[in-house]
Amino acid sequence: MKKKKARVAVVMGGSSAEREISIRTGTGVMRALESLGYAAQSLDYDRKFIDAVRDIAPDAVFNALHGPGGEDGQLQGILDFLGLPYTGSGLEAAALAMDKHLTKKLFSAEGLPTATWDLFDLSGGTLPLLPGSLDLPLVVKPRYQGSSAGVAIVRTHEQWSQAMISSAELYAEVMAEEFIPGREFTCGVLGEEALPVVEIVSNAGEFYNFESKYAAGGSTHIVPAPIDADLAARMGMLALSAHRLVGLRDYSRTDFIVSKEGRPYILEINTLPGLTPTSLLPDACNAAGIGYEALIDRLVGYALSRNGERVLTK
Repeated sequence: MKKKKARVAVVMGGSSAEREISIRTGTGVMRALESLGYAAQSLDYDRKFIDAVRDIAPDAVFNALHGPGGEDGQLQGILDFLGLPYTGSGLEAAALAMDKHLTKKLFSAEGLPTATWDLFDLSGGTLPLLPGSLDLPLVVKPRYQGSSAGVAIVRTHEQWSQAMISSAELYAEVMAEEFIPGREFTCGVLGEEALPVVEIVSNAGEFYNFESKYAAGGSTHIVPAPIDADLAARMGMLALSAHRLVGLRDYSRTDFIVSKEGRPYILEINTLPGLTPTSLLPDACNAAGIGYEALIDRLVGYALSRNGERVLTK
């Protein structure tokens, strides 16, 4: 294989709740880049990061930093300032997509189906009562988090109170949204094309929670999903619509719940889908004939195509 000259820095780790998952993604990316012939080097996202990435002076940065820091526009802003091209979405789109409340408002305003919800401030010391505008059961989730961290299904008033107490210890704001029983699906976007729809069957919990996502055997991914072509096409169209509406680029993954009546609802959109051995996007790519290394190569190619003038130098 002819060696490629591009130098790629893979950013992973950080200090969020998703640190270990980020390291798994970054490790897989590093192996693929080395196999492809890139000059790859890994970097932790810590206080030394800016000096370290300037010392490397990479041709592109591969963002493998899940959660706050990597998915909320922070890393993107640093790399924009340094003039370094990077994989995935830009600052504004990343920051918007990390805010579940604002993205749902945007989806609702544009007519994309999403569950009814409300937002609650937990920073004042007074825990909110169950709102009359929403009926149990509800799904409680942090306004800003990924990988289903902090998500709980609330079925009773007692569970509501406990969820508010637990959430207030960690988060300033939470959302409560209508619980829609049904089947869980996800649809990835690569470039400007929807990937095959994947059905997610949780083996480790009542829904596709953190353990189901990342524990070995925690979930089963069925791809292509065993659904009719019209429903698959509908979810593909919604995934592309959400991707474009938020202003994302390169890749994303939109999660759905399909009600018993067969209607898909958007749960959320992910700007930095996991690239671990148990992740959904690589499974969808495989079903589309795109192997893991080809996926990583394509994402780096997108970043290199945006190569601009570096603002800071060594």
